[in-house]
Amino acid sequence: MIIKQILSEFMLTFIYLIGCEKTKEAVVIDPLNEIDKIINISNNLGLKIKYIFNTHYHADHTNGNRELKEKTGANILIHKYGVKPLTRFINISKIGLNMYSMSPKPDIIIDKNTKFNVGNISFDIIHTQGHTKDGLCFYADKNLFTGDLLFVGCTGRTDLPGGSRNKMAQSLNYIFNTYPEDTIVWPGHDYGPKPTSTLKTEKRTNINAVRYGFY
Repeated sequence: MIIKQILSEFMLTFIYLIGCEKTKEAVVIDPLNEIDKIINISNNLGLKIKYIFNTHYHADHTNGNRELKEKTGANILIHKYGVKPLTRFINISKIGLNMYSMSPKPDIIIDKNTKFNVGNISFDIIHTQGHTKDGLCFYADKNLFTGDLLFVGCTGRTDLPGGSRNKMAQSLNYIFNTYPEDTIVWPGHDYGPKPTSTLKTEKRTNINAVRYGFY
């Protein structure tokens, strides 16, 4: 499995390009911007972007959906609770990103935990509420892409629409008790002291995980 972590300077959002080494099929998780850069990296690796996975509908994770889909034909995947807000007209120029964004309608709608293959990569798609109602995490081969559920050293905020501290605790509990401790955590933002971590480290040192009582 090929993993490329791409940092956007806007809100320090991480964008991920994940590709199957054998079939060359690839997925992009949370395209905010940097679309030409993503495509150039993909082309240099001989990958074909087939899918766009959104961890949740917020514009700092979906603003690039339209451009990436137009340039690659990739199918957009999101949880059913994110479908309506995903396609609303969102003006985020006022907070620093000088563009308007409205994602196309998603092609693949998830309503429960499931499996999904990208080439020979088998992803667990996990519904992880807490930051939003539509939150998703993606797990494959001891790699966990956590969106705004789990960062390095902290967790996503729960005071926005659809947020829930109790749901966040339930989602973290599921993640920490389902997947191996040496699983690599690939967060949605570069808010910690380093760009990646492990479930073992976060379970024991993440300020909010400790507060929620997982250690």
